Amino acid sequence: MATETTATVQEEEQSRHWEGGASPFKVSYGKLMMWYFLVSDAFTFSALLISYGAIRFSHAEWPNPEQVFDAFPFMGHAHVPLGFVSLMTFILIMSSVFVVRAVQEGHMMNKQGVIKWMIWGIIGGAAFLGCQAWEWTHLIHNGTTLASNPYGPAAFGQLFFLITGFHGTHVLSGVIINIVILINTIAGTYERIGHYEMVEKVGLYWHFVDLVWVFVFLAFYLL
Repeated sequence: MATETTATVQEEEQSRHWEGGASPFKVSYGKLMMWYFLVSDAFTFSALLISYGAIRFSHAEWPNPEQVFDAFPFMGHAHVPLGFVSLMTFILIMSSVFVVRAVQEGHMMNKQGVIKWMIWGIIGGAAFLGCQAWEWTHLIHNGTTLASNPYGPAAFGQLFFLITGFHGTHVLSGVIINIVILINTIAGTYERIGHYEMVEKVGLYWHFVDLVWVFVFLAFYLL
């Protein structure tokens, strides 16, 4: 009788947990779904970068990044190999740091702190997009398009615009979402709810975008 009672209690407990009583992964439903999305998105980026690597190493000659990416805005014809993309990378990393600070302020229920650091994070993301727009414009002006590439195989331009454009779309989406979160924070939405978990969930996405850029940077600008 005692064994049957124990088994019944265990079954009820397991049923309660899986019906929403408690998360089996010790995280909220929202964060769990964000992690699922990021994992699926990571597979997409992985497929693109693996394809780039396969095509890159199937060509005996490939554009030298130090020659392709040697321009810098407002410096005329000065050659600064990888200088501008290094600045872009720094801007995006700092934007991610600002969002980390916003998440920390959210844990302390500091509305003004969240607002301040989210604004800086948004500025960093927008600045990165502006830098990327300038880089694209410069390359297109020099003849690198989806159909041609003065530096070598046309596949370089096709892959560059596809992968950096896909990443840039993620950054743009992140900036828009961060603006929405900022507006909600200013309106006091999360204070009324009693937590700033939404800021943390958006932060996970923003850090993912930052991490993916590291691999894009390695593939196009260093190899």
